[in-house]
Amino acid sequence: MKPVIFIDGREGTTGLQIEERLAARQDIELIAIDEDKRKDPAERKKFLNAADLVFLCLPDDAAREAVAMIDNPHTRVIDASTAHRTAPGWDYGFPELSPRHREAIVHSQRVANPGCHASGFIASVYPLVQLGLLPQDYPLCAYSLTGYTGGGKKLIAEYQDPNRDPRHASARIYGTTLHHKHLPEMVHVCGLTAPPVFHPILGDYPQGMATTVLFRNDTLPGRPTAYNLYNVLEAYYEGQTFVSVAPFGGDEPVIYSDTLVGTNQLRLIVCGHEEQTTITALFDNLGKGASGAAVQNMNLMLGFPEDEGL
Repeated sequence: MKPVIFIDGREGTTGLQIEERLAARQDIELIAIDEDKRKDPAERKKFLNAADLVFLCLPDDAAREAVAMIDNPHTRVIDASTAHRTAPGWDYGFPELSPRHREAIVHSQRVANPGCHASGFIASVYPLVQLGLLPQDYPLCAYSLTGYTGGGKKLIAEYQDPNRDPRHASARIYGTTLHHKHLPEMVHVCGLTAPPVFHPILGDYPQGMATTVLFRNDTLPGRPTAYNLYNVLEAYYEGQTFVSVAPFGGDEPVIYSDTLVGTNQLRLIVCGHEEQTTITALFDNLGKGASGAAVQNMNLMLGFPEDEGL
């Protein structure tokens, strides 16, 4: 029998993208709640428990509520919200981080899909911490340029409004309180003792993300050069389907944040010299940063080829 899949919150940006990626597949059965009943608790509970796997594309509180409605022990969950990314009993949905992460996802009942900014940061930082090249208490700094689709329907409408604020044509630095919602998972997954100083930046374009971490090499153990760090990351991600490392310095002298739009690829670009290094994770904020990653995790959980439908 085909696995039955239900998307709770398919009206949102991530839910719509997941549905689009699954709609043409013949190896699953996609079920959908009637539009006029999607907020009916009894109807939602029925669909949540009828599915073999559920995607939660909801605000945090609604995601927690949905999980509480599930009493079918066979229903597996992928939560795209922030609600469970550091919660006990949930596995973090980034299989490329280690064989342990991949194995946990394959057998998991509850997978927390990574945040977009967090995906870029963690892809760069996690291997270096694990290999002892980056101390857990290192004073990290990072910034992340993103397209506006990651902000959901309201922000998309705001940016596509012909009468919008003219200032939207320029890049917009936000999260100025330095308490961005992805920081807890950055710290938790990488094993850091303190969050990085992190600024997200919103660009006037729909999709694409470039998350950059910056280092002073003389503050790292052994004083590695940028080229040393490049070699480490290239070896670490060798053979992965969706995460790769560009040639040292990048594929070209500049980095365009929308380069990988429409793919589930994440590409690390290491730049620098003996004294300074930057590592930029380039990906689609709605691909490997959201819906693409969710479908990849579903494939692993259900025993399909990892790249099926991606």
